[in-house]
Amino acid sequence: MLSRVPLAVTTSGKPEEALVARAREAARQWNLPLIPRRKKEAIARMLESAADAFIVFEREDVSLWDKEGTFSFTPGMAHLRRLRIQSGERDDAFLRVAELRAGDHVLDCTLGLGQDALVASLVVGPRGRVVALEKSLALYAVVSEGLKAYDYGPDSCCVEALHADAHEYLRSLPSGSFDIVFFDPMFEKPKKSQPAFEMLRRFAEHAPLTAETLEQARRVARRWVVVKGAKYSEDLKKLGLEAEPGSHYTSVIWGRMSP
Repeated sequence: MLSRVPLAVTTSGKPEEALVARAREAARQWNLPLIPRRKKEAIARMLESAADAFIVFEREDVSLWDKEGTFSFTPGMAHLRRLRIQSGERDDAFLRVAELRAGDHVLDCTLGLGQDALVASLVVGPRGRVVALEKSLALYAVVSEGLKAYDYGPDSCCVEALHADAHEYLRSLPSGSFDIVFFDPMFEKPKKSQPAFEMLRRFAEHAPLTAETLEQARRVARRWVVVKGAKYSEDLKKLGLEAEPGSHYTSVIWGRMSP
């Protein structure tokens, strides 16, 4: 009998051969076991016996399952934010604080659900670049597959998602490699959220952003290091950052520092 694993790859119940091949190749790249799924076998049963969580390849989607819920990539609010920007609105907080410009190179050190990376990809445009790092393999697998299938349109660059630790990746870069380096670490105090964010919280990297990583980011950034935080926490203050002026009606605050 196979021993239970923390994370594995499987497919929908009646997969076509091409889908099985795709799942097999992904499992190889991610160094995860591929556990075949019998035709009528429920994921819930497989979670009882084979793995704590599954990355499930389906015909139209890639999803993450555990005993508490399921998550698949969706552009969500990022799509609405992109539509507003395309219509000429410039009041997006991330855009304003980061002072994003066409042609910028942006390093998103905390990909998460991909929301801010998608916004950045539109603002920097096809001559720009957005590289997004995610340390959690489970989240990286689902979100990176979703970003590959996303219809960016001709006005965007594509988001380059990488499975990497931000601190180690920053250390590997030459100074001044990106215009903007961005962090959206997990908040100290969880706020009420939708199921996708609950899934994010279960699988995300929870280690706090450190001063050492911030210094590496300052070395790499040509213009700004931007950090998102929670209004009623010490998230930014612990890093020596002051909150930028913003709306009184949001629970999110932003800090930034120059190189």
